[in-house]
Amino acid sequence: MSRLYFFVLCILLATTPTTRGEDRPPTHPAHEWVSLFNGKDLAGWTVKITGHPLGTNFANTFRVENGIMKVSYDGYTQFNNQYGHLYTNIPYSKYRLRMEYRFTGTMMPDAPKYVNLNSGVMIHSQSPQSVEIHQHFPVSLEFQFLADEGNGKRPTGNVCTPGTNLEIDGKLITQHIVKSTAPTFPADQWVAIEIEVQGNEHVIHRVHGKEVLRYQHPQLDPEGRVESAEPLLQAGSPLQLNSGFIALQAEGQPVWFRKIELQQLD
Repeated sequence: MSRLYFFVLCILLATTPTTRGEDRPPTHPAHEWVSLFNGKDLAGWTVKITGHPLGTNFANTFRVENGIMKVSYDGYTQFNNQYGHLYTNIPYSKYRLRMEYRFTGTMMPDAPKYVNLNSGVMIHSQSPQSVEIHQHFPVSLEFQFLADEGNGKRPTGNVCTPGTNLEIDGKLITQHIVKSTAPTFPADQWVAIEIEVQGNEHVIHRVHGKEVLRYQHPQLDPEGRVESAEPLLQAGSPLQLNSGFIALQAEGQPVWFRKIELQQLD
């Protein structure tokens, strides 16, 4: 082997990416963080609450007070499955989203028990315009927010999959909830979360800066578990999800959000 051939071979080996399972996806260049919430009103967001027309903020469910985005039920006489979501007006594909949340008050008495100290933020969501009037949840993936109920571990940062599936290490996951490794937090504590979304490549959940869950290839669920993705598939939506809207959740438990910021990734 000549010295020149050996030198070229060494360069090729050093620059050729490996495919070992333990290797992490490359870091993508990022832009500056921008606020998605102006601290004054719901500008840039669209409300959809089950049973109500698009854009109707029934009983002022989503409101802004003292620079905080709040989900409140003081205008309700009963919950009556009126699940609400507050959507960004534009979809996103590759980005990091960060915010802080804090639970307050008590859940609506007639809401399902699982919504106690439970909320979240949806990513890769269908558009609010495509959500049917009586649909409970958008077809999406949810970074779930949970707090301590006093009954043992209840980690935040899980992923829930209404109308979707995902993959972990090459295996298709069809269960509705995949648990994270995050701690259990008290309800009255502000918790800082971050979700990194790389289109259809992978999604990373972080809590207080620490990775707690990672999955790949978010996709529609043809079997229609939890929510049906059939209308989207029939309309020509691809099976693999590469982009979508972001939505804050209101499902019967008062919750506050603040410092909602997004960083686009190339």
